[in-house]
Amino acid sequence: MTAFARVVTAEGLERRYTVGGGMFKAGAEVQALRGVSFTLDQGRTLAVVGESGCGKSTLARLITLIERPSAGRLELDGVDPVGADAPTTRRLRRTVQIVFQNPYGSLNPRQKITDILQEPVIINTDTPASERAEAVSQMMRKVGLRPEQAQRYPHMFSGGQRQRIAIARAVMLRPKVVVLDEPVSALDLSIQAQVLNLLVELQDEFHLAYLFVSHNLSVVHHFADDVMVMYLGRAVEQGSRDAIFQAPQHPYTQALLAASPIADPSRRGIRTKLVGELPSPLRPPPGCVFHPRCPLQNARCREEVPLLQPLNGRQVACHAVEEGRAA
Repeated sequence: MTAFARVVTAEGLERRYTVGGGMFKAGAEVQALRGVSFTLDQGRTLAVVGESGCGKSTLARLITLIERPSAGRLELDGVDPVGADAPTTRRLRRTVQIVFQNPYGSLNPRQKITDILQEPVIINTDTPASERAEAVSQMMRKVGLRPEQAQRYPHMFSGGQRQRIAIARAVMLRPKVVVLDEPVSALDLSIQAQVLNLLVELQDEFHLAYLFVSHNLSVVHHFADDVMVMYLGRAVEQGSRDAIFQAPQHPYTQALLAASPIADPSRRGIRTKLVGELPSPLRPPPGCVFHPRCPLQNARCREEVPLLQPLNGRQVACHAVEEGRAA
């Protein structure tokens, strides 16, 4: 097996926001990310899953340099983007691209497809016009569209075709990392598999690393190499796809998988019932942030924050698992 380079290293990433407040009142602090760490190599796909509000989209914004971390260390292609000079930042922005969830809203309706695909090349390189046009034709073929369709406008395409165009735009600069923010959730089921297969083909050809943000665990099981489960800004379980799906350890991971339709009759009896709602990020609970909804919580969970610990080929942040009380 060919070994590829590491393209993303994150250690203890945090992101805080100040909300509310005014002239005579201080704003409240929301900590959207709390000490998230992971690595990502070329040719690999890391899926980030969890409920709305868990920090998935915030993490995507940090990796794409839309926002900077409040604390922690982030390396892209071996370079720390925080404090980097302008030429380095420009190069790093070419290294990371993003595909958004909504194919209808991510393309400029007033631009032809050829202009949409050439725009990132014009902004980031000095490629001559003739070479840009040829690159557009080649990329249209790679994503399953005809080169002459590049003269059309976005409204003349279906949702699946628009997402293919969005993927083509992300790959035009030959990035090393592509952040996929729910890339198939807005598509019909019959189209989802086609788009996922296209992403796999492009990954194999260009050795792309994918950070795949999704709530669809069936898609994650098909598409990802590794999985990171997040809850209220923290990673609660990380490991390979097979380890997570075959034997989830954290009660929250078990609950997520139990809520996902499973075709395997042998696993239909596995259930973890959650009570209550996701706590407010303005007032997170002390100790383990999951303890108000956890069936295994005890006094230690209410006081002490669990850290990720290696267990059975993955990492788990759970006192119950550490103490051997998990089912």
